[in-house]
Amino acid sequence: QVQFVESGGGLVQAGGSLRLSCAASGMPSSLNDMGWYRQAPGKQRELVASISKGGSTNYHDSVKGRFTISRDNAKNEMYLQMNVLKPEDTAVYYCNAVSSFVRSLLHDYWGQGTQVTVSS
Repeated sequence: QVQFVESGGGLVQAGGSLRLSCAASGMPSSLNDMGWYRQAPGKQRELVASISKGGSTNYHDSVKGRFTISRDNAKNEMYLQMNVLKPEDTAVYYCNAVSSFVRSLLHDYWGQGTQVTVSS
């Protein structure tokens, strides 16, 4: 059974940094393109950063130059280093596969997420 456990969130002042971690089990995340998503109150969940099986990365325009995604396939873990945080980064952050097909195979499972709150 697949499980994603996100951690590392918290309350930080604008301009600060946080490092999120995602521990995946029950699914070889190394075989899939993985991503960090976020959902702010009243808004749809959005993909903010992704990393391919081969290590190529992509970022939402709003976080380019500030966030860095990485993965450790040996540990089946993924990370998101967030720098120069802004109040608009406030959201619950989740990790999951990028492919909607893969997510459908996982019955659209999502972990609990980790709350990031950035104060101005």
